[in-house]
Amino acid sequence: MTALYECIAGNHDLKLVFLAAVVCNLAAATSLTLLDHARLSARRERRLWLATAALAGGTGIWATHFIAMLAFSPGLASAYDIGLTGLSLLIGIGMAAAGFWIALRPGLPGAAWLGGAQIGLGVGAMHFTGMAAFEVAGRVAWDPALVLAALAAGAGFGSLALAATLRDGSVRMKLAGAGLMVAAICGLHFTAMTAAVITPDPSVAVSGTAVPAEALAIAIALASSTILVLAFAGLWLHLRDERRSALESDRMRGLANAAAEGLVVCDGDRIVTVNDSFADLVGRKAAALTGASLAGLLAETEATDSAEAPEAQLRCDDGSLVPVQVIRRVIDFAGRPHAALAVRDLRARKRAEARIAYLAHHDALTGVPNRTSFNARLAQEIALAQAAGRPLAVLCADLDRFKEVNDLFGHAAGDALLRAVCAAITAVLSPGQMLARLGGDEFAVLAPNLDAAGAEALGEAILAALRQAEAGPVGTTGGVLAAASLGIALFPHDGEDAQTLMVQADTALYRAKQEGRGRLSFYEARMGVQVRERRQIEHDLRLAVERGEMRVVYQPQNRIDTGEAVGFEALLRWDHPLRGSVPPNHFIPIAEETGTILDLGEWVLRETCREAASWDKPLRIAVNVSAVQLHAAGFAELVHEVLFTTGLKPARLELEITETALIRDLPRALATLRRVKAMGVRIAMDDFGTGYSSLSNLRAFPFDKIKIDSSFTRSVDTSEQAATIVRTVLGLGRGLGLPVLAEGVETTGELAFLGEEACQEAQGYLFGRPGPIDGFRHLTTGRPPAAETAA
Repeated sequence: MTALYECIAGNHDLKLVFLAAVVCNLAAATSLTLLDHARLSARRERRLWLATAALAGGTGIWATHFIAMLAFSPGLASAYDIGLTGLSLLIGIGMAAAGFWIALRPGLPGAAWLGGAQIGLGVGAMHFTGMAAFEVAGRVAWDPALVLAALAAGAGFGSLALAATLRDGSVRMKLAGAGLMVAAICGLHFTAMTAAVITPDPSVAVSGTAVPAEALAIAIALASSTILVLAFAGLWLHLRDERRSALESDRMRGLANAAAEGLVVCDGDRIVTVNDSFADLVGRKAAALTGASLAGLLAETEATDSAEAPEAQLRCDDGSLVPVQVIRRVIDFAGRPHAALAVRDLRARKRAEARIAYLAHHDALTGVPNRTSFNARLAQEIALAQAAGRPLAVLCADLDRFKEVNDLFGHAAGDALLRAVCAAITAVLSPGQMLARLGGDEFAVLAPNLDAAGAEALGEAILAALRQAEAGPVGTTGGVLAAASLGIALFPHDGEDAQTLMVQADTALYRAKQEGRGRLSFYEARMGVQVRERRQIEHDLRLAVERGEMRVVYQPQNRIDTGEAVGFEALLRWDHPLRGSVPPNHFIPIAEETGTILDLGEWVLRETCREAASWDKPLRIAVNVSAVQLHAAGFAELVHEVLFTTGLKPARLELEITETALIRDLPRALATLRRVKAMGVRIAMDDFGTGYSSLSNLRAFPFDKIKIDSSFTRSVDTSEQAATIVRTVLGLGRGLGLPVLAEGVETTGELAFLGEEACQEAQGYLFGRPGPIDGFRHLTTGRPPAAETAA
């Protein structure tokens, strides 16, 4: 170190040494800036910028060397061989070009380090070639150790210079790289000069062709000018790139922040930059995350399907873990490969998946298990019961008249009732027992290890809980009844598989409804026959009209005082191809329960109106209307359309309504009847005396007629009580100004009694049995039967 100091301070002009250092710094900064620009350029432009960087670097190294040589004062005559001097310049440029090319080789391990070492060795080659061009009146001897130290300093500092410059392209690293490159050039030069020992020798003469120092100074000036030009070009390029980089950075950051997913760019495990979405997800500022460890934020990745991106847990600033999906890509960032991660918040998806999984096994309205869960649990419990040899009970429940709740109070009240029912049943269940909603108002209870006595006790407890629940208000209904019917089937007595048990429990439920509702029933073998019979009737009833099995028969209605026919009542008959004539009291209730009565009622109305419109005499036609029809939407519109289509005058149509049709929903029924009556259609109260016989109904709606049920008429001449009831009804009719028709008149005694009591009209076997209209043509045409036959 002492020899190096004495070499610089004692044998060199310090002003020129300082000038050499300035030129060296300028050359290093220029060449490395041009090199970084070449790295970011396209392949074709990269070659041009590499050549320019090599020219600036090689020329600057050469100028630094020879300015320092001009500063060297050995005290002897000296000059420079023109050929070797030119060769040293070419070596400097060529070796710089080779080093820069190696540094930018893609895929070459340690390319920047190798390229830097190449440049350092190139500086050495240029230096010693320049020293060979140095002619002095003496002899030059070299210290091998210092020569090796000079080459090592050039190669080492050169490697560090390029590695730092190409690390991330920042200004800080470029300045650091330039400083290291200056250290490489100056360290090699002055260490090598220290290694040279010049011994004066008068016998050695400077050749006449050697370039004097003054000429060399001109060449150095030209080289320095070149460096300055290239330096300004490099500075302009740097500023332009910085401006473009800033604009591009702002644009990319804007795009990144517009993404809903979190975006992270990492260099290894170190976070380089993040977007706002990721910062918000973590709960920190974006700037605070720069430089943080990625492993400290993302927990171990979960194993997932290979077709999907892996999932991980993101540690938030508040300590919580957020499930995320991580998509990783390798990108070119700042000229170097970086890892880009898209981090997608999975909380909403996880909640949706959990909700879907829940709904797949639970009823959305009530929260109890659904049919799928019940069937799976039933199959599992049957297998356990078989293995353990223990019993099992299945209870099927169905709410009584639930449709009426929806019709009267709306679906909101119906939903509230279903939730209340589930709460009431769940309250009486023991651990291990399961309630499920199968659909609509159908429920099922699974009770493992329960025999017949235990199942009956459980069923009674459920019915009692529902009866207690009905006292309180449900929704806004003011106390909707929550009565239900229960059917019970036992394993293994009633079935050994899930399907059979459910069918038997459903059969027992049907039996409970038939026996009066609000009760429970165990399955019995004979029930299966009855259920199959009923379901066959339901099936055949739906196809009866289409198959032509239905027909309408007519029974005349006559005035009692004159005996004149005033109209007919239309009655429906079903001629089944296998069962024969099915009684109306058998199939009509089934039609009403299943809703088939709507189609049957419309068919009867059309057939009778069409038939009556063809009669010569304007006799009335009376048609019975079910409560289901009356409360169906669009019934008044149907009556209007039938009258319009058939051409029957509204005054000739009489609709017979029972009181039970009114009590179901009196306001709706009265509204429909008023619309029908406004068309001119007559309304009769049928079967008066057998139902509620509420006088408020007669006051609420202006009926056109009252019909006394046949059960009273047939007993007037044998039962004083029946006679009193008939007299009361007739007196009520006279008081209200309503005509009264007595049904079921079969004897002259009954007719005489009705005549004495001033009853206006009657119908029954005495006037004619129900039959086809062809048998009453003499009434519809006004011609005697003989004339009809002759015609």
